[in-house]
Order: sequence, then structure tokens, then C-alpha cells
Amino acid sequence: MDVDRSEVFQGVLKRMEMLLRWTTILFCTTLLLGTAWVQAEAPTHHYFTASDGVNIHYMRLGDSGSHVVLIHGYTGSAEGNWFRNGIAKSLSTNHRVVAIDCRNHGQSDKPTPRGFGIPSDVLELMDHLKIEMAHIHGYSMGGAITGQLLASNPERFITAAFGGSGIRESDPSWVAKVPADKEGRDPQESEVSRALRIRSAMDNGMTRTEAEEAASVPRRPIMDSITSSQLTALRRRWVLEIDLTKVMIPVLAINGEYDSPLSKTHRMSRELPNFTNVVLPGKSHLTAIVGGYMPDQYRESLVDFINSNDLE
Repeated sequence: MDVDRSEVFQGVLKRMEMLLRWTTILFCTTLLLGTAWVQAEAPTHHYFTASDGVNIHYMRLGDSGSHVVLIHGYTGSAEGNWFRNGIAKSLSTNHRVVAIDCRNHGQSDKPTPRGFGIPSDVLELMDHLKIEMAHIHGYSMGGAITGQLLASNPERFITAAFGGSGIRESDPSWVAKVPADKEGRDPQESEVSRALRIRSAMDNGMTRTEAEEAASVPRRPIMDSITSSQLTALRRRWVLEIDLTKVMIPVLAINGEYDSPLSKTHRMSRELPNFTNVVLPGKSHLTAIVGGYMPDQYRESLVDFINSNDLE
């Protein structure tokens, strides 16, 4: 039987053209869906003006579920503390995430360079967004702010979560009974500290080379320009007067093994009716939270805690 090779060739060519057509359609569809997914996952940036005229920047992600308010640490930012490490993205799956840039940090106004954030900005942000209650989680300085808010406005909380922080014993008799924390530090802590300084400098307009040079200069002590009276006033401002036995909401603490977890949480474990304590093995203050070094346990513990204690 003779076979017309030209017909065979034409048939193969048609099949190849059809395959190419469907491949192109599939690729374009995937590209469009992928673009839509990326856009849906991208956080949005906003500002509001606090009662004293300071402009406060904040980021949002997620469009359904209860609110989660995130408060970053000293010298940090909303983006660096919550978005670059994937925490905000994980929480946004079924919650509405709001992450504040505290005053003197990030893209917010800086009326006091190297100054701290303040609790009232968080309350004003929640009022601005008409958020009556939220899961509130803060890291380090943000944890101190969370504690202040828990003492002054407990009705605004669904849950409270502390990272790199906690509520320490205030009674001297109990301070003496706190077990000694494990000594040491994550060997990557210095590496992370330098990386954060470089990133912060680049976020503020420096080139990579300039940022690396700046990171090589020893940092001035935080309190080197504060007078004795100012320091005393600052300490009084952050003294936490709170009766933890009356805090009925669920409370979480997450600390690195080398970040004084016992001294930060001994009182919480002793007095809180509903307390979950997580200690991250081998982690220090920075390696517990910075993307690329933060263990999955941090993100998973926070997400599970909030999901398990969400509003009905």
C-alpha cells in the first residue's frame, strides 16, 4: 500500500499547530490567573493622621474574617516585621491584617528620630478603620505596646499575643523565684543584625554599597542622648500596672530560647487563666522573627492560636 508522504506530513503539521494553539491558550490563561493571584496577595498602603498631627502609615492584606493588628519592634517596620517573613500572608488567608508603622519608624512621620512608638496610635488606627475588636500581636517594642493596650483597653482585644516580649514579674519576691534563663545566643544573630541595618539603609535611599559601609560603623547606644530625667520619665511611662488574673482572653507568647523566655513569661504562666507559651529552640531576639532565619514554628504557632481562638 502506497502512502502519500505529503499527506502524512500535512497531518503531523496540523496536529502540531493545534498543540501549539492549545499550549498558547493554556499559557495565557495561567499567566492571567497568576497575575490576578499576585495582585490579590499584594498588600495595600495607607495613611491616617493621628490626633496630634503625626501621619501614620499602615499596610493591609486580606478581605475577610476578623481583624489582626500587628505592631512591629523598635527600629523595625510593618513590612520588615510581618510581610517579608510571610507572617502577614499566612494570617490573611482567613483574616484581615492591619500592620502599623509606629511613629518614628518605617514610612510614618518621625517627630522624634530614634524615638519609640506609642499605644494611642494603635487605638486611633483601629478607630479610624472602625475596628471594635481585633487579635493584637506585637514583637519586642510592639509587645510592650500590646501590654499597655491590654492594661488600658482590654475590651479591644479578641486575643493578645506577644513576640520577643512578655509581661515580667513586678513583685520583688517573685522576681527572685524566676528560674534562670538559658545563656547563649544564636550564632546567626550578628549576621541578621548587620543584614537588617543594610536593608534599613537601603529602604531609606542608600545604595547597596553605601548601606554596607554604614552598617560597618558601630551603632550609637540607644540612650546616649537621653538625660537622666528623660530616662526616668520613659521608664515610668512603660511601667505596666495590670492584674493578669482578670485577663480572661487567650494570651500567647513566642520567644527564642536565648531571648530570656522564662523571665518574660513566668508571671504570665503563673497568673493568666488562658495562656500559651512557645519557646523557639536555638533562636535569639532577631533570628526568631527575621525572614530566612525565623522558624516555621513562629508563624504556625501564631496562626493556629488565632484560628483556634477566633470569634464564632
